[in-house]
Amino acid sequence: MDSFDFEAFFHAHYERIARVIARVVGDHGRAEDLAAEALWKLWRTPQVHGQSAGGWLYRTAVRMGLNELRSGRRRLRYEALWDAPPSGLTPEEAHAAAEERDQVRQTLAVLRERQAELLILRASGLSYEELATALGLNPASVGTLIGRAQQAFRKEYVKLYGTRRNGR
Repeated sequence: MDSFDFEAFFHAHYERIARVIARVVGDHGRAEDLAAEALWKLWRTPQVHGQSAGGWLYRTAVRMGLNELRSGRRRLRYEALWDAPPSGLTPEEAHAAAEERDQVRQTLAVLRERQAELLILRASGLSYEELATALGLNPASVGTLIGRAQQAFRKEYVKLYGTRRNGR
């Protein structure tokens, strides 16, 4: 375990981990704190150093983000900055987009943990192989599990908010 270069690992993964968590919690500042905390947990868990470190870190980071979302302890002052409307949107469009992001976050919060993890990590750009490693899955079953997670998401979303906009 002495050959694990934590500093290089930190620099290689911190920004991506923070972006993954930010997609979950909707608060970039809090996501950076949680990313640092996830990396601190990795540092304190030497048995996962090495090849399994990346998967362990992504799984831990997503779970921390989901726990944060479920607990409702997001900082409101950062949320206002994070949800600032992109240029070119009308106030109504910006409001609708912010509302839809909140609905997606709340739907993710009620899904089973594995399903939420799959959807978040896939939306964050992880390949099927990376998902399998991060979540300890058989690579051949990742596509099926993502399909089931998407179906569960659609069902919960409709249950919580009714028919989705634009026929989606």
